[in-house]
Amino acid sequence: MASNRNENGYQPYTPDEFDDPPEGPVGVHRGPRPIAVRMVPFIVVIVLAVLCGIGAWTVLSGSRLPWQHGQNIATHVQASKQATSEPKKTQNPPKEKPAAPAQPSSAPNTPAPSAPPTAAANKAAAVKVINGTSISRHAAGKRQQLVAAGYTNVTASNPSGQLPQTSVVWYQSEGDKATAEDVAKTLGISNVEQSANAGASVVAVLME
Repeated sequence: MASNRNENGYQPYTPDEFDDPPEGPVGVHRGPRPIAVRMVPFIVVIVLAVLCGIGAWTVLSGSRLPWQHGQNIATHVQASKQATSEPKKTQNPPKEKPAAPAQPSSAPNTPAPSAPPTAAANKAAAVKVINGTSISRHAAGKRQQLVAAGYTNVTASNPSGQLPQTSVVWYQSEGDKATAEDVAKTLGISNVEQSANAGASVVAVLME
């Protein structure tokens, strides 16, 4: 069988459309793109990174974004203009009620009666102690008791005449009453009476 190879050793083939391609790249074989188009992805990435950084800084520091600060300033300026444009309302002070006249008290302002001063005992007054009991030297013992209490003119004697039923302290006048009460208190006698016939300013009769 005769061979169809040419002089170079290649077998000849029927020419087709791929043996005469058009000028320039076709299909996936494209020419180089412009620099501006190639830089767009990098610019987008940089802008996104900047925005993320600003957002993170705002959250961590608690500050406001620059455009939010501008909005707050505009709001503050607008509120200030409204405050200056509105007239201030003057408040009328409340009227004071006239004070009611003081009414005079019906009861007169009279001082309370004070208690009369208590008269003091006269320790120098003449005091006689009479022993109406059967106890020997009973009057002398009571005399010493009065002297110890401060009395300076005390005598002890025996009875002469009618005696009372119980122990008693007699006094001659109202001026001797305070002394008689003090003598009765010192000797433990509860009965104190006035007697014009007493033999001294104060007489203590011991019956028990």
